[in-house]
Amino acid sequence: MNRWKELCKSSTLLWNADLCLRGIAQVMLQNNPLSGALFLAAIVWGSYASNAPRLAIAALIATVVATLFAQWLRVDRDALEAGIYGYNATLVGLALATFLAPGALLWVYVVLGAIVSVVATLATSRALQPSGLSALTFPFVLTAWLMLLASYGFAGLSGTALPSGAVVAPFQAYPSDPLDFAGFLAGVFRSISQVFLKSDGIAALLLLAGLAVSSMAAAILAFAGAVLAVVTAHILGAESDLITGGLLGFSPVLSAIAIGTGFGRLGLRIAAYTALGIVFTVVTQAALNVALTPFAIPALTAPFVLVTWLFLLPRQCMETTQSAKSAGDQPDL
Repeated sequence: MNRWKELCKSSTLLWNADLCLRGIAQVMLQNNPLSGALFLAAIVWGSYASNAPRLAIAALIATVVATLFAQWLRVDRDALEAGIYGYNATLVGLALATFLAPGALLWVYVVLGAIVSVVATLATSRALQPSGLSALTFPFVLTAWLMLLASYGFAGLSGTALPSGAVVAPFQAYPSDPLDFAGFLAGVFRSISQVFLKSDGIAALLLLAGLAVSSMAAAILAFAGAVLAVVTAHILGAESDLITGGLLGFSPVLSAIAIGTGFGRLGLRIAAYTALGIVFTVVTQAALNVALTPFAIPALTAPFVLVTWLFLLPRQCMETTQSAKSAGDQPDL
């Protein structure tokens, strides 16, 4: 890794490649170019497997554009070199190319979305500074929601994969077979790959490998989060296609990593707290799926953002209480 850093210092091209790879890695909260390379491989493979290479191209273009635009704005160099201004753009590119029909205007939209995601990241980070929270993928969610909603008002853009708008009605359960082992495994691995809007087991393995080279704890948390999300959704009686497709598990996977690593040391107490966050992310995912039905837009990673902020905001109180316990005062949370 030190050799790679030296090479990046000697080459502007490699330095920018490093920024982009770190940006892709930050989608799953990692600051490691090798993780980014493996995540990019997962995107490329998943796009190839779904016969939609434009998805990988859009993700790469968005990441590069956002990285260059952030440099043009002269943002904080440390944050830039950590990939903070690239990951939301990566997701914006993937989302727009996934939900909108291909065409010349799509690429204009991808570039615009990438640029705006940088502005949204700066604005969100500034707004959250007093709380000590990070922007997470909120800039992606906000940018993508606005751009997908706007597509209904432009004749040049059409949503080929957007959910159908409808009046919210009570969920009707239909008889179905119990979730078998194959369905369970499919749900777990697709929950991981759906972080990058993919539904592919090989892509999931590449993502886990990318996490493991950076942080084995993050890889374990991601897998455990996917397992718990699938079990929770099944127990609560969610639609089986949503479970096996990983559509109720991708936000919990991110919540597992963010909450589980957000306290530094992962002890039994924090592990239980993280599990609670994972379960509640599944509930929040279902809630937002229902709430957004009339608007015909996907929830994206909004459940992850909301629950992670909710669970990390009391962090200072928990740390203070823990310190009090060590001093012989009150018991901790």
